[in-house]
Amino acid sequence: MNKAPGPQTPGTGPRNPAIQATTLTATRGPRRVLHGLDFTVPRGQITGLLGPSGCGKTTLMRAIVGTQAKVTGTLQVLGRPAGHPALRSQVGYVTQAPSVYLDLTVRQNLDYFAAILDPGRPASERRRTDVDRALTDVDLTTHADALAGNLSGGQLSRVSLAVALLGTPELLVLDEPTVGLDPVLRRDLWNLFHDLAARGTTILVSSHVMDEAERCHRLLLMREGELLADDTPEALRTTTASPTVEQAFLHLVDAATATP
Repeated sequence: MNKAPGPQTPGTGPRNPAIQATTLTATRGPRRVLHGLDFTVPRGQITGLLGPSGCGKTTLMRAIVGTQAKVTGTLQVLGRPAGHPALRSQVGYVTQAPSVYLDLTVRQNLDYFAAILDPGRPASERRRTDVDRALTDVDLTTHADALAGNLSGGQLSRVSLAVALLGTPELLVLDEPTVGLDPVLRRDLWNLFHDLAARGTTILVSSHVMDEAERCHRLLLMREGELLADDTPEALRTTTASPTVEQAFLHLVDAATATP
């Protein structure tokens, strides 16, 4: 016998996007950084936010996680206004610079942040579940007792990612997580991103490396604070008659520049 569907929390319906922006604008000082953006990010997929350095990717991500001032327009995240207190445990955010304590071990960092996320649970229970799972996901189990300050840059990036994975967030926002990493580690991280998406996590990942665009389910292509495209890699290659997303992006840039 079929059961009637139960009540849903805001934004959890199957057709509701993870992120929806309408005429989104952001200003930093006297300069407008984002210019009236309209886009959606579907749930359970990897959406790539790509464009050259300085095009507004970080500002957009900060707006999505609720840390960017002077934002106008409408920005809904998991069915709530961006920055809503209820989103703190539902959204994981990894900045470009590692956000961990260098004088603590990897496990101590995770224990600390897990306690902040869920202070009501005993430390032993958090360690058996969230902390151990996050260590396994980022392949740092063998480095759990190493001081964060003694790790390589790539390992530090993985510690930051492990922190963001605590509590199993519905949305993971990653600001250029693979910059400066060797090809093997980049491949391993992208494999992890696809594993997480297969489990239902929505991932928004920024990059200025166009070959990473091919690894995404959907793309937001940015230039100078504006969106040039919001589509799948295949559709972008088809509509621009380009063999790669990088060439599709250049085609769109040339078209935008030529438009009076």
